[in-house]
Amino acid sequence: MLVVMQRLASDDQVQQVIRKIQELGLTPHPLPGPTRTAIGITGNTGAIDPANLDGLPGVMELIRVTKPYKLASREMHPDDSIVRTAQTSFGPGAFPIIAGPCSVENEEMLLRTAEFLVSRGIPLLRGGAFKPRTSPYSFQGLEHEGLRILRKAREATGIGIVTEVMDASQVDDVAEAADIVQIGARNMQNFSLLKRVSLCRKPVLLKRGLSATLEELLMSAEYVLAGGNRQVILCERGVRTFADHSRNTLDLSVIPPAKELSHLPIIVDPSHGTGRRGFVPPMARAALAAGADGLIVEVHPDPDRAMSDGAQTLNFQQFDQLLDSLRQLAAPLGRQLNPRPAT
Repeated sequence: MLVVMQRLASDDQVQQVIRKIQELGLTPHPLPGPTRTAIGITGNTGAIDPANLDGLPGVMELIRVTKPYKLASREMHPDDSIVRTAQTSFGPGAFPIIAGPCSVENEEMLLRTAEFLVSRGIPLLRGGAFKPRTSPYSFQGLEHEGLRILRKAREATGIGIVTEVMDASQVDDVAEAADIVQIGARNMQNFSLLKRVSLCRKPVLLKRGLSATLEELLMSAEYVLAGGNRQVILCERGVRTFADHSRNTLDLSVIPPAKELSHLPIIVDPSHGTGRRGFVPPMARAALAAGADGLIVEVHPDPDRAMSDGAQTLNFQQFDQLLDSLRQLAAPLGRQLNPRPAT
């Protein structure tokens, strides 16, 4: 349910409504807007008597939210959300790029990559310290040593860090090293982990599960939002289908309905979405054209020697070529590549 306040409702009137919602055993979520404040309500709202709220001073109307994902829905939050880091922002008109290796392999490689990306204006470095791998014999990441290297890259270059958390016990350490905490596809419905990162005050990058519907993705985002963390970025990274011409099927058709149903920004991972280096640039450009709010792309100084996912990773020259083509496409579409935060 959504309580829409009158345009000139005072702070005291808003607080009175919030207290009343709490007295009813429900959770209020104030949603300040440019012209008026709304208050979302989560919990068992079916038993609410509208008279309990409708008659309070400053209340204009009560609206039932029909979608199961309340806080992620445009019914409750009609305006696009903007997720900000110290380096950039995700939202209307912006198209930030997150780039870097699949895994943090060693300090020299990561610092070299970070310096290259900064020289190209890339605001955020991706790199896995904890790596969920299908095989127990594959490289599992450097773990806490990887986090140390990521912190050093940020200190040395100023680039922001995006890295994955796999377990609730890792959240504090990962959040300390990262500017954006990533939830991988395999953990999209790890609800205890989602609840834990909802308490983290860092933006959360939530990747779509390998066989997840759009509604399931938005319900997973709801766990993070309901816990108090409103900084959620969705990520389309390909789903599993019968197709065998690529590693996954990159579902760019999910972008328009995601933006129609939800206010959350959505970015695209063409590296995992295709699994083929040669497919990454055309699908990255297609993501921009389809209305995505950014990219996350795998880049490595020597992909053929990468310890994980080298076949889908661009080298520096290929990444430069991709950047050039994205710049040419972004301007006619009214998008700004890698915007810097307002000062």
